[in-house]
This record gives sequence, C-alpha cells and structure tokens, in this order.
Amino acid sequence: MNPKTGWTRAWLVLVAAAVMAFTLSMSAQVETQKSTDVTGKNKTVKVESGEVVYVNGNQLVVKMADGSIRHFSNVPDSAKVTVDGKQLGIHDLKVGMKLQRTITTTTTSQMVKTVQSVTGTVWHVNPPLSVILTMEDGKNQEFKIPKGQKFDVNGQTVDAWGLQPGMKISATKVVEVPQEVMMQQAKLTGTMPPPPPPPPADVPILIVEEVAVPAPVAEAPAPAPAALPKTGSQLPLIGLLGLLSLASAFGLRTARKSR
Repeated sequence: MNPKTGWTRAWLVLVAAAVMAFTLSMSAQVETQKSTDVTGKNKTVKVESGEVVYVNGNQLVVKMADGSIRHFSNVPDSAKVTVDGKQLGIHDLKVGMKLQRTITTTTTSQMVKTVQSVTGTVWHVNPPLSVILTMEDGKNQEFKIPKGQKFDVNGQTVDAWGLQPGMKISATKVVEVPQEVMMQQAKLTGTMPPPPPPPPADVPILIVEEVAVPAPVAEAPAPAPAALPKTGSQLPLIGLLGLLSLASAFGLRTARKSR
C-alpha cells in the first residue's frame, strides 16, 4: 500500500467526519419551551413643573419649580402640550405659560423559564463533558453536558459517568432567568398665563387736578365829585358863554368884509 495514498484516505475520512459533525450540529432536534411568569409590578409617578420664560422658533427655556433653568433646543414640531383640552405645538407657547410633565414608570418583574428536552440513544459518551446521541430520525448529534446534569435511563436517574452506548436516555434542562421590563409614559399639560389684573375700583383711570383760581380783586369805587357849595351860582358861566358868542359874531363879520 502506498503510504501517500493511505494518508490521503485518512485525510478524506477526517474531512468527511468534520462535515458530518457540522451537519448534525445544524440539524439539532431539541424541544425548547419558553414561558414567562410575572412576579411583580412597580409603578412610580414623577411630576415636573415650570414656567415658560423664553420661546423663539423651536427654542424653549423653562424655569423649573426648584429655580433651575432648562434650555430645550430644537424642539420638534410634533411635540404637543395639552392646554384647556387643545393640543398646542412649540409655536403656540407663550411666555408665562405653566407647563407640567407627568412621567409614569411601570416596572414589571418577570421570570423567564426555558425548558429544553432531548431524547435519544447513546452512541458515544465522553464524561463528564459531552455525549453523542442518535436521534429518532437516525441522525447523530453531540451535546455538551452541563455540570450536575442528570439523565433518565429506564426510570432510573444517572449522571454522565453512568451512561453507556446503546442506552436510551432522556434529559431535561431548565434555565430560569429573572428580568425586568420597564415602560415609561409621559404626559405634558399646561395652562395659559393669567390676564393682567384690572385697576382697583376706587382709583379713577384719569386723574383731574383742581387748580385754585384767585378771586378777582374788587376795584375801589371812584370818589364822587365834590358838591358845589350852596353859595355858588351858574350866572358867571352864562356870562362867559354870552361873551364867547359876541366874539364869534364879530369875527364872522370882519371875515365877510374882508372878502
């Protein structure tokens, strides 16, 4: 026999075995059942409130109830706030509006149980690491043996060291993993800023100032002309008028003659 031909045949056998093992591992026939049990629920509610102090475009600045300032840049147009039953967007917000966000967090505790069951005939065993079983469809498949795994053989429980080729066995592996599922729901509400207060009723809107006008000063009456003494007479006045008349007549006569 040619040694070279022998090595070639051995190499082909190893390759065929590797391909067969890969094929068997890909065609695993294991029943797997998974169930989830709810073990508890926890619900928390967090409320945050603040007042709009600046809004421009999609920029929003809110003063929180604790005095801190929060700047929200590029608020999406899809974000809505419920105000008096109406859905308002970022462009509808006004300075002075009160905003309130209620965050409800629900945490559900679950236990996820995975049960794997396998039944077959022992073809080869490598205790305590692995076992190759012939499945019901006639194919062989290799399984790793978990630490402490027990097998049922004709109603008797044995470990990996008790397995022998030709034994028909069944094994069940149960894995329980706790997990928590968290869900959050946020609700945003608000109120419009209050209108400015009206002026008090006892304060007039227009104030009229009264200016004191000084009273006119009464002029003193003119003194009455002094009365003529009872001894006086109008004869001198009549004589004077007669003298003036004679002078006027004489002047007129002289003027005529000169003409």
